[in-house]
Amino acid sequence: MRRWFVPLTLLGLGSLSVVLLSERGRKTMRTFFADMARARGLMEGNDDVQDELDYIQARLDGVAGSLGLRPEAGH
Repeated sequence: MRRWFVPLTLLGLGSLSVVLLSERGRKTMRTFFADMARARGLMEGNDDVQDELDYIQARLDGVAGSLGLRPEAGH
């Protein structure tokens, strides 16, 4: 494996160079990073939704407690 390290490294760097220097490769990279940014935005939105669901669950537990019902943990 040791004797293949340098050739494989050069092959990988050469492939990366081709991707970054070609128009199609740059377009693919832009699309990839745009998709990653959009996914990050969705993940932040999921946190907001989860916070709202936690708030609703707490309020429902309060209503159940005032009615004398025993709220189940986690449901």
